[in-house]
Amino acid sequence: MMDRIRTFFLDRGGAPAEGARHSEDELHLAATALLVEAACMDDDFDAEERATVQRMLSERFGMDPAEAGRLVDLAEQKVAESVELFSSVRTVKDRFDHDERVELLEMLWEVVYADGSLHDYEANLLRRLAALIHVTDQESGQARKRALAKLNIQG
Repeated sequence: MMDRIRTFFLDRGGAPAEGARHSEDELHLAATALLVEAACMDDDFDAEERATVQRMLSERFGMDPAEAGRLVDLAEQKVAESVELFSSVRTVKDRFDHDERVELLEMLWEVVYADGSLHDYEANLLRRLAALIHVTDQESGQARKRALAKLNIQG
């Protein structure tokens, strides 16, 4: 799996064929890149946020912890080298169904709150991402509430 993800990172190819579904690797890669970007928005990708991302990858995508850790490392490297998120956002917007996009947004809320607080940059990023992936403000707010409940944080 990691070789396929590395290949995808290095060769993003053209646009998908009309109506094409995303591969499992694309889901994992796009989700992880956005999760890492959200975690890095406050300039502090701490151990708690890293553990949250790895746990979510393990739980939601059935990855073993070592594989999730390698994917986070790879995504962190690519986020550091990238000047834009458009390719990950485009993959999510174009290839994920609506429920998958809402689920990803919930994961993003959980990551930005993993350290117990929400930085203004994190909130701004999630507002922008929700709009870009066609998730309504109401759906984003509900996803935020679910994430806060999972973390036992009062919103």
